[in-house]
Amino acid sequence: MDLFFGQLQNGVVLGALYALIALGYTMVYGIIQLINFAHGEIFMVGAFGALSVFTWGSLQGTTPWVALPLMLVGAVIASVTTAVLAERFAYRPLRNAPRLAPLITAIGLSIFLQELVRTSLPIPGGQDVFDGATSAQPFPQLIAGESIDLGVTNISRINATIIIVALVCMVGLILFVNRSRTGRAMQATAQDPDTARLMGINVNRIIVTAFVLGAVLAAVAGLMQGLRNGIIDNRIGFIAGLKAFTAAVLGGIGNIGGAVLGGFFLGLVETMATTYMPGEFGGGAWKDAWAFVVLVLVLVLRPQGLLGEKVADRA
Repeated sequence: MDLFFGQLQNGVVLGALYALIALGYTMVYGIIQLINFAHGEIFMVGAFGALSVFTWGSLQGTTPWVALPLMLVGAVIASVTTAVLAERFAYRPLRNAPRLAPLITAIGLSIFLQELVRTSLPIPGGQDVFDGATSAQPFPQLIAGESIDLGVTNISRINATIIIVALVCMVGLILFVNRSRTGRAMQATAQDPDTARLMGINVNRIIVTAFVLGAVLAAVAGLMQGLRNGIIDNRIGFIAGLKAFTAAVLGGIGNIGGAVLGGFFLGLVETMATTYMPGEFGGGAWKDAWAFVVLVLVLVLRPQGLLGEKVADRA
């Protein structure tokens, strides 16, 4: 039972991270029907933004109550800046192009961002944007201490923090989309952008808002993963992005609740399968494979996802 509860905890934490990233995919796709395959790299850039603030700001030795908010600001700035520039210069010019064009552009942007971080972009003063990112970088583990006793099991402080932060972000996003004026404008744009434009909605601003919200959640996920794993590199966004996209498809692309459900479902499947699958099909070597096996099964048996798609039909 200790093993089961431990893996259940790991699955929920992993699912929370997937869900945070998946929300960026599903919001952008719901509004402009673009699969932003560079979103995983926005998550990765956020992690490096947090690490850069910690390193350049000489935050070693400071209290986590000071370091963590500053690192979060750095992560959000890095991710949001990347997402806004990508939308303005890579995706907006192709908005009316055949769907294959922005898809290929997204894949190219993903590779570009990986290489940008890996090779480090020089800036005035002789430093690099992400100095030394040609190899994996240690990430400060600022949330430590004794585990929290839940009765049936113990949970580490970082895992508890990830779950709480993820749930707060998800609930906040759902309330924003459903109850705020901007959120209703996002729903209207997703339904019919031409009619929304006639109703006085600034469609370009709404699309940018979707990219910004997705980038903020990806930045939070990047910071949380760095704190949990203690190491980051320029490749962490590729597999995480693919799995988050898988989670969005599992739940129903364009469906915010579906992205959350798909993320947690995928995280639990991944951790439980690696532990309980018999023989050579278990273990960590198969953890990525099982995620995509689930994707194939869902696409075959229920192509619209667990909760159904929320994407308007457009000519």
